[in-house]
Amino acid sequence: MSDKPKKRIQDTALTVTRWVGSPQSIFVHTIFFIGSFLSAYAGLVPFDRMLLVLTTLVSLEAIYLAIFIQISINSANAAIEEVEHDIEEMQEDVAEIQEDVDEIQEDVEGIEKDVDEIQEDVEEMTEEEEAEEKDERAEKATLEEIQKNLQKLMKDIEGLQHKK
Repeated sequence: MSDKPKKRIQDTALTVTRWVGSPQSIFVHTIFFIGSFLSAYAGLVPFDRMLLVLTTLVSLEAIYLAIFIQISINSANAAIEEVEHDIEEMQEDVAEIQEDVDEIQEDVEGIEKDVDEIQEDVEEMTEEEEAEEKDERAEKATLEEIQKNLQKLMKDIEGLQHKK
């Protein structure tokens, strides 16, 4: 059977089973049964014939309702199976995403470690530069001191040369 007629039958089955389970259905069935018994009571139809027709109609209705209910159940089961399949695919996707997240986390931890190492290197370089600058200042101060001393010596030597 092609999908279009099959879908139409499934939709009809769903509509019928929904209607049968509604308060309107109870009302219609109650009115029908009351009308059947009143028609027999009023003598419009013999009681035996009314019961025979009523029993036949109720039996046919029960048979068709059972078929429609089974069609509805089969349709619901098929939909549930599709949903289960979709859920399984989603769970697989979630597992893959979790693996990706774990890999990214590992990468982030590696990057954090590299950043810490770079920070330590920068701190060491800064300390080394500060030590070098301190040494350079000390050397400069020493050179300036030597230069002053040399200038003083030269003045002293000039002063001694002029005294002679």
